[in-house]
Amino acid sequence: MTDFETRYAAARKAVISRDFQRLNPMQRQAAMTTEGPLLLLAGAGSGKTTVLIQRVYNLLTYGRGSDSDEVVNATEDDLAFLEHLPENPEPEDRRRAVRLCALDVPRPWEIIAITFTNKAAGELKDRLAASLGPVANDIWASTFHSACVRILRRDIERIGFQKDFTIYDTDDSKRVLKDIVKELNYDEKAFPPKELLGIISKSRDRYETPQDFAKQYQDAGDWKMSRIAKIYARYAEKLRAANALDFDDIIFHTVELLQKDAEVREYYQKKFRYVLVDEYQDTNHLQYLLTSLLAGGRKNLCVVGDDDQSIYRFRGANIENILNFEKQYKNARTIRLEQNYRSTQNILDAANAVIQNNQGRKGKTLWTDNGSGDKVTIRTNYSEADEANFVVGDIMMQVNRGRKFSDCAVLYRMNAQSNALEYALRRNGMPYKVVGGTKFYDRAEVKDMLAYLCVLNNPLDDLRLRRIINVPIRGIGNTSMEKVSAVASQQGISLYEVMRNADLFPELKSPAAKLLKFADLVDGLRKLGGTLALPEFYDAVCDQTGYVRALEEKNDMESRGRLENVQELKSSIAGFLASGPEDATLSGFLNEIALYTDLDSMDGSDDCVTLMTIHSAKGLEFPSVYVVGMEDGIFPGMNSMFDMDELEEERRLCYVAMTRAKEHLTLTNARQRMLYGRTSANRPSRFLDELPEENYEWAGRPEVRSVSAEDNWDSFGDTSDSFGGNSFSSRFGDSAGSSSGGGMRVNRSGLGVGGYGGNPSGGEVRVNRSGGNFRPYPGGAASRPAAKPSAASPTAQPLMEVAQGDGVEHTAFGKGTVLSVKPMGGDALIEVAFETKGTKKLMLKSAGAHMKKV
Repeated sequence: MTDFETRYAAARKAVISRDFQRLNPMQRQAAMTTEGPLLLLAGAGSGKTTVLIQRVYNLLTYGRGSDSDEVVNATEDDLAFLEHLPENPEPEDRRRAVRLCALDVPRPWEIIAITFTNKAAGELKDRLAASLGPVANDIWASTFHSACVRILRRDIERIGFQKDFTIYDTDDSKRVLKDIVKELNYDEKAFPPKELLGIISKSRDRYETPQDFAKQYQDAGDWKMSRIAKIYARYAEKLRAANALDFDDIIFHTVELLQKDAEVREYYQKKFRYVLVDEYQDTNHLQYLLTSLLAGGRKNLCVVGDDDQSIYRFRGANIENILNFEKQYKNARTIRLEQNYRSTQNILDAANAVIQNNQGRKGKTLWTDNGSGDKVTIRTNYSEADEANFVVGDIMMQVNRGRKFSDCAVLYRMNAQSNALEYALRRNGMPYKVVGGTKFYDRAEVKDMLAYLCVLNNPLDDLRLRRIINVPIRGIGNTSMEKVSAVASQQGISLYEVMRNADLFPELKSPAAKLLKFADLVDGLRKLGGTLALPEFYDAVCDQTGYVRALEEKNDMESRGRLENVQELKSSIAGFLASGPEDATLSGFLNEIALYTDLDSMDGSDDCVTLMTIHSAKGLEFPSVYVVGMEDGIFPGMNSMFDMDELEEERRLCYVAMTRAKEHLTLTNARQRMLYGRTSANRPSRFLDELPEENYEWAGRPEVRSVSAEDNWDSFGDTSDSFGGNSFSSRFGDSAGSSSGGGMRVNRSGLGVGGYGGNPSGGEVRVNRSGGNFRPYPGGAASRPAAKPSAASPTAQPLMEVAQGDGVEHTAFGKGTVLSVKPMGGDALIEVAFETKGTKKLMLKSAGAHMKKV
């Protein structure tokens, strides 16, 4: 390079960097690195979305100007202008600076940004539009599945499907597999649909065809897997015959299309000059192949992720994709985003200390300017009920101090743990929502109406047609449908085509009139769909199918609720159209619904406590987070403690849970816990021992007592202060209303992977840094020392005396008037009309600790 070119390139980069002054140095470097493979290791709360937005802004404003030494058609006057450009130039000078710094700027549709959820894609689109204006609408910002559907709608005919294909959800796939097992006369118990779908999904992820799968197990002589291979082959045939794709197919067939068709592959590789992939640590093998194919032209691939937050191994996520990125792309650059804008330093230090025990990671350390903040609270409780009471009491205390219920989230390892929490929340009249419950689109009546729309969109969809053929009742039962299926199989045509010509088949003489009537209904509605707007078309479907009328005629509470859900689906259609979709058709709406995810349905506007699994919490943040069930056997789970890879996955999950907290983090465990009807005594989670002592306060922690190898369990159990008593030295005791005793500190510094029970790794089992093994009670939970009710326990308090008409004041709900009091055993159910929070029903024992008469 000449001296002029060197100076010009330096001046250009300096001017461009001014646009990113609000970013920290590493974020700025990430936004300005545009060319070649780039790995952004973005720690939790490090502002990765901001970096992605700014990187796209840089590309569309300056192209590769910030990451190139190339100089084109520049003059000495241009150089002088850039070198002496003031910090706040006039608009005209600003426009000239942008023009002089821009180099080979891509068009918006030459950029594709892929993420995992519709919510994340929507946020990306909104923020790009706020930064760039209408031009952002032409950027491909979408999920993996949405991007693939868009590609397949254009070219899927090249691999033998029609463009109006249907997308099957998990329930649809299970029903198809169940039918196949029945057709092949296999034992349904030996081949459950869920297991079959899991095996087929893993095979798809390995990019295996049914023939590849069959050959693999036929050669191995595996009896069961050979039969599953036949099921897999029949499943693929049925989907192709119905012109349908399941979720795995969407990516599988996109990869197939790009690999087999050079013309299509070259089109997209030329089209997408820049490929960005978010949450790269969660990609599976198919997604890795897709990404590689799309970026295979210029290799301007930027992947963003955090190996420490890879928690979807059970779904097929392959952490090796991010760990080996630099090996797969030899000239790749890596930038670490380690400054955290979410949490306080005590929370980050605790999380850093836990994750540093993993071997399979690239390594980074989060830090923040937010200050040290409160120490992490660890709370040991006696049982899951006491744990729930403590969490509810502590939330109540925070609300009393000015927090909102929605500031608080309770995270758990498995859904079953929410039971005790929900019970405690209901007893205290606290508003809450459970993320991951029955979703709107999983309700039977909603799936029925969507099935109608699917059949009207694609009459070859035999599966959906079967669902709605006799809903509402039309006198077309299973016997008639078996005859229709037999004819369809013999003729090699769809069920719908058989119905349209039912009078031509002698075996269908009896149900022919009803079948023809249904076919006429479908034909009529399909014609109507070409003349009406989508909302009005939906009204016509509801009316002409008789579905709404059947619900109205029942006129009971359940049917009214179902009718409301059917009507609510029209709101979804209106919302879809209001979003300005590219494909504002019935097909586009059905695609949108098929790609819907749990997190997309979260409503952050409600002021209520959020309960969810840790997996569901990824990507979210809350001022106050409670992680419950921190016990070996629960978190980490029993199976994971004997497998290094699984244990590291659990530790990453713990890291994710801890880094959801902004200001307050509480980790709780119980000495005994009932799950699935069984009570067990578990050690505190080994992850708790990985926290530095300077970063936490252990509330309810027992006195450290050495246990020698000669000690027997009876003498250990009799020490009430160590395990069975109520010697909490906790400032939270009163607010929790817990009868729990102190916790047990277990140090596992001598443990290997399997240091539980048999200890296969050979590591020494330690309790309180001493010798003896930790053994369960010889007589089970019944022989365990009973906890003594504390003064703060609800069971130890007399009921508050209240009557109808009394005025009361609640620490969280404010002032109110008692509407009714109903005795219930040793408790009472009271209904209170609060001045600002509305009417609530509370159990008096629980409410009494937080309420007084006024």
